[in-house]
Amino acid sequence: MSVLPFLAAGWIFLVGVYGMVTSRNLVHAVGCLAVAQSSTYVLLLGIGYRRGGTAPVFSDIPVGTPVVDPVVQALVLTDVVVGATVTALLLSLVIQIRKRTGTVDPEALTDLKG
Repeated sequence: MSVLPFLAAGWIFLVGVYGMVTSRNLVHAVGCLAVAQSSTYVLLLGIGYRRGGTAPVFSDIPVGTPVVDPVVQALVLTDVVVGATVTALLLSLVIQIRKRTGTVDPEALTDLKG
């Protein structure tokens, strides 16, 4: 088992979080959140990978053949759908903020302060 996918997932996550923290634009922040979330794809694929494994279709392979974990594949597909939904929802909120306040700069949004 290699540590490379885990390091890559950590690096992608840190790049996304750094972009969110330093962002001066809400659209950019949403994009960086999507990048940070994409690190979970790499992490899950790194967990489910098996060297020499085949697709988990059991009708045409001999018993004892290593296969990749189909649960991890399903989790990645679910993660992609949830990520797309969250990104679409956040971008629609950014559009509404722009319509109401005239800016997408988080520092200029004084109407939202409590």
